Amino acid sequence: MPAHVIDGKATAATVREEVADGVAGFVALHGRAPGLVGIQVGDDPASEIYQANKAKAAEAAGMVARRITLPDSTTQAELDALIDELNADDAVDGMLVQLPVPEQLSEPLIANRIHPDKDVDGFAPVNLGRLMRGEPGNVPCTPQGVMRMLRDAEVPLVGARAVVVGRSLIVGKPQSMLLLAEHCTVTVAHSRTVDLPALCRTADILVAAVGRPEMIRGDWVKPGAAVMDVGMNRTDDGLCGDVAFDEAVEVAGWITPVPGGVGPMTIAYLLANTLEAAHRRAGDNLKGTAA
Repeated sequence: MPAHVIDGKATAATVREEVADGVAGFVALHGRAPGLVGIQVGDDPASEIYQANKAKAAEAAGMVARRITLPDSTTQAELDALIDELNADDAVDGMLVQLPVPEQLSEPLIANRIHPDKDVDGFAPVNLGRLMRGEPGNVPCTPQGVMRMLRDAEVPLVGARAVVVGRSLIVGKPQSMLLLAEHCTVTVAHSRTVDLPALCRTADILVAAVGRPEMIRGDWVKPGAAVMDVGMNRTDDGLCGDVAFDEAVEVAGWITPVPGGVGPMTIAYLLANTLEAAHRRAGDNLKGTAA
């Protein structure tokens, strides 16, 4: 029997509705809307689309969204000065710098410069440390989205064996921490893992975040497993994930498609993180927020 295909668009729409309700409550309590600022360095077309979509979604949720575009020639000192200015601005609850950035800029320096409480991407070392320790903080958006989809699909988590293929700071490593917090037994694998197919076949939950088109084949999937495809690869045939969907859907119990799976959850949880950041900065009780 083919797998249940998890509809990421529908789940993301639910999260965004929850955020919009939460924003209305925040405005009623504090007399202002949460503020989100997106910084883009250069005119990369893909970054332009991402930034526009994030701003549009934030505005639709009732937030105040600002976009700042800087020239390709921006120096680290100039970007640092802008980040410092936004760190000090009480109207700004969340900020992000769209990646990638030009080669003269340092992603680690950027992540360290943004105040952890305003780091709604969840990439700052302080927030990654909080995640490791199980303390409240901003968690990377895409892994949060994966967890929400697993919970809404009622995939059993406690005691499940999870394999995360990919070890990035954006997805793989934080995803492993979130699964571990839900009492899964977690293995982090990658393209150089010995006998990766055999390892994948042991997974009750298989998260593919390696960035290689259709690398995970159908015969790598344990029958009945939940397959969460985080990949987003542009090929001559169009967009595809890291999983060979047509093969895996015949084996898995649950699976996410590409497009329309995990992707929409990223912006949804950027909004959720911004709302949480606003509440946290205001000293509010966070119970009832979307995340």
